[in-house]
Amino acid sequence: MLASLLRSIRRTAMVPWHLMAIATSSRSFAHNPFLGSDRLNRWGLHARRVAMAQRLAASRRARLARDLSPEDAAAFDRDGIVVKPDFLPPDRFARLKAEIEALRAPAREVQQGGALSRLIPLSPAVLAQLPETRALVNEPGWRGLLNYVASTRHGPVLFIQTIISHVGGRVDDPQTELHSDTFYPSMKCWLYLHDVAEEDGPFVYAPGSHRATPRRLWWERARSLSWRGGDEHSGRGSLRVSAEMLRRLGYGAARAYPVRANTLVIADTYGFHARGPSARPSVRIALWAQGRRNPFLPWAGLSPTSLDYVRDRQAVAFWAIRDTLARLGLGRPYMHDAGAVRPGDPAMDRSGDARVDA
Repeated sequence: MLASLLRSIRRTAMVPWHLMAIATSSRSFAHNPFLGSDRLNRWGLHARRVAMAQRLAASRRARLARDLSPEDAAAFDRDGIVVKPDFLPPDRFARLKAEIEALRAPAREVQQGGALSRLIPLSPAVLAQLPETRALVNEPGWRGLLNYVASTRHGPVLFIQTIISHVGGRVDDPQTELHSDTFYPSMKCWLYLHDVAEEDGPFVYAPGSHRATPRRLWWERARSLSWRGGDEHSGRGSLRVSAEMLRRLGYGAARAYPVRANTLVIADTYGFHARGPSARPSVRIALWAQGRRNPFLPWAGLSPTSLDYVRDRQAVAFWAIRDTLARLGLGRPYMHDAGAVRPGDPAMDRSGDARVDA
């Protein structure tokens, strides 16, 4: 009786927060009664959020276009993805690769199926050990491209990312399902330190699927009404899509992007993408960036994270907050604390590890 009363009080207390979340980047149907409401979504709440986020992103990108080359802007506007081989001069890339491979720093790991993901945040202490990396992430050309795709000058979260496949002999990996990360334009970027062949499960993307066409908005509305019968990721707002539905939406087939070392790949992850299935055990290491911000802000700047001091502390602060909430019983740990490791260290089988969003 008392427990039921406390749950009721907690639900009532959360109503204002859930309501305000409609005007933020909050995406989970399952965790917000307004975002997951059948009645509101029949009236078009989710589809309208998608459409408004697209219009505002287009407006912000128009103001950010001067910060990158017309060729890169045109490629992105057409496909939603930009691939730049030989991104750095060979001698500079060799120095960057060597310093990252030699790094030993605190990391977090999560295992999903047979794939283990390792993240080393580029905190100020880590960047102090990586002079070439620090110089790159502070360059105007790098920033301009990432800002344009993210549609904001909000400083991205920066990591060294390692993906190790076939851990524990398993080959299943839920990230090989085509999906959209969230309902609004967002950015992920990889500068690959090694070749990623077709057999290694390269990045997969459906060119043009970053655009919210009328068919896509129809599909978004339908999914907002059927999320209860879907998978857990879709219930949290990272919608999965089949190859057949991708064709019906008019985007054409998704394609794999095998790359050579020193290739930069940057994409709008509102577009449908996945990690390709790996046909053999493989390890890939990349300088990785992710950019998400409240999609309903009309301005492109005015973000504290555009300051290096704040940008480089985002990941560590986020992990600390999540750890504190987990200790209080208010959430789950965000990945497993792996201690100080090198990016290329062998994987430990962490089946059943903490959950991580797509």
